[in-house]
Amino acid sequence: DIEGLMAKLQEVEDWLYEDGEDETKGVYVAKLEELKKLGGPIEMRYKEWTERGPALEQLVYCIRSFREAALSGDQKFDHIDISEKQKVVNECSDAETWLMEKKQQQDALPKHANPVLLVSDIKKKAEALDRFCKPIMTKPRPAPKPQTPPLAETPSPEAYTPEEQSNGADESAEPASDGAQDEHVGEQMDTDKDDPSQA
Repeated sequence: DIEGLMAKLQEVEDWLYEDGEDETKGVYVAKLEELKKLGGPIEMRYKEWTERGPALEQLVYCIRSFREAALSGDQKFDHIDISEKQKVVNECSDAETWLMEKKQQQDALPKHANPVLLVSDIKKKAEALDRFCKPIMTKPRPAPKPQTPPLAETPSPEAYTPEEQSNGADESAEPASDGAQDEHVGEQMDTDKDDPSQA
């Protein structure tokens, strides 16, 4: 690939300074696209090679962090159900298995071959693991149930003494007596008003 690219570059350079000086813009664009087809894969492989290391480190860190948290005996995780923690462990194991298989395939390839372990795939795997594990391991601890204060007991009628019950009955009877007196006074006033001898 390198030899072919170098030969093509030399060819285009010679053309540019000889027959290509007076060509139209469209011809220049076509020549540039030819070079990109040859140089694009090389540029892509170089970019993948330089960015693959940091992406792998990030995924490995993500796997290790969530697994250690799920297996930890730390009290800040003791409110999370064991079955939920096991899901996190399983998800981390699946991601680790995928990574080991892909890395083994990638390491077996020469550098000039197109990669099978893409940086974009590594980042997607890390993001998927984070979306699955983070809500479980950051689940907030349930708030303690508020204590309900005891209700004040209302004393039953049996709790009163006979004397208190008697006083209560007398007090309730007094307004009725006052009302009867008012009616009697009213009758006297009406009688006085209707008596002809008073006219």
